[in-house]
Amino acid sequence: MRKVTSLLPALAALLLLTACGSEQAGTPGAVAPASGTVVTDPPVDGVRITSVTIPSATPTPKSDGFSVHAGPLPTGDSGISAAYEVTNNGTEALTYTILFDFTTDAGEVMGNSHETVRSVGPGATERGTVRVGVLAPGASRVTRVKVSRVTKVPAAEAPLASGECPPSGIRLTTDDGDAAMGLRVVGLHLENCGKRDYSLDGYPLLELLDKDLSPVQGVRIVHGSGGISTGTGFDEPARPLVLKPGESALSGLMWRNTTESGAAVNVPYVRVRTEQRADPVTVTPHLDLGTTGKLAVRAWTRPSK
Repeated sequence: MRKVTSLLPALAALLLLTACGSEQAGTPGAVAPASGTVVTDPPVDGVRITSVTIPSATPTPKSDGFSVHAGPLPTGDSGISAAYEVTNNGTEALTYTILFDFTTDAGEVMGNSHETVRSVGPGATERGTVRVGVLAPGASRVTRVKVSRVTKVPAAEAPLASGECPPSGIRLTTDDGDAAMGLRVVGLHLENCGKRDYSLDGYPLLELLDKDLSPVQGVRIVHGSGGISTGTGFDEPARPLVLKPGESALSGLMWRNTTESGAAVNVPYVRVRTEQRADPVTVTPHLDLGTTGKLAVRAWTRPSK
C-alpha cells in the first residue's frame, strides 16, 4: 500500500505565514493612521484648538523572527497636525494671525507654524488645520499643540497676501526683522503693484496701538536713528521718490528693548500710512521697547541692489 503523506502540517504553516503577513503589513518607518485627540483647553483671544493628531510608528518585524520593534517615523512630513477654530466676538470683521507651538510634554518647543485667517465676520467662526511639517533632526517627540500668540487687525487694514494688490495699487508689508545685542530692526516694504507712478517724499506716518487697537501714549517717534544705533542707514536724508509700476521702496523701524527704571512698553500693532491721505495698513511687529520709550523710523528709500 502506498504511504500517504499528510498535508496538514504544511497547510498549517502556510496559514500561519499568511496571518503574520497581514498583521505586519507595511514597510519599515511607515506611520500608522491616527485619529485626532479632542482638546478642551480654553480659547486664546478667540482661537481654540479642538483636536490634535499625532501618528505613531508601525511595529516592524526584525530578521531574527522573534522580536517586534517600533520603526522610526519617516524623514518626510511628520504627520502631526491640529484642528482649530477662530471665533470673532467683536463688532467688525477681523484678520487673525496665529502662532502655534508644537511641544513636548515638558513644554519644549520642537516646531511652530503661523496661520492667517482672513476676514472673520462679527460673531462668525472659521475652522482650519495647522501642520508642523518636517521636524528638525533629533527633535524630541511632540505630544501637544498650543496657541502661542494671536494678533488680530481690522480686515480692511490687514496686509494682503503675496500676489494680491489693493485698489490703491500700493502694497505694504513687513519682514521678520533682525535682532542683535538688544537692537531690533523691522523693515517696511512698499511695492507699486498698480498701473500708475506713485510719489513718495519723507517718512511713513505711524500710529502705535495696544492689544485693544487703542493709541499707545508715552513713546517718542524720531526720524532717523535718534542715536539708537549708527551705521544702519537710518540717518540717510529723505529724498523724493517716484515708483513706477513694479518698483519698490524700503523704510524701517528700529528700537532697543533695554529695561532700566520705569515700566516697559510693548506695542503689538503699528498702523502705517505712506502719506496723510493714504489708506492705513496695520502691521504686527510686536515692539518690545523696554523702558527706552523711543522708536526710530527710516525715510523711504530704494532697496539696495
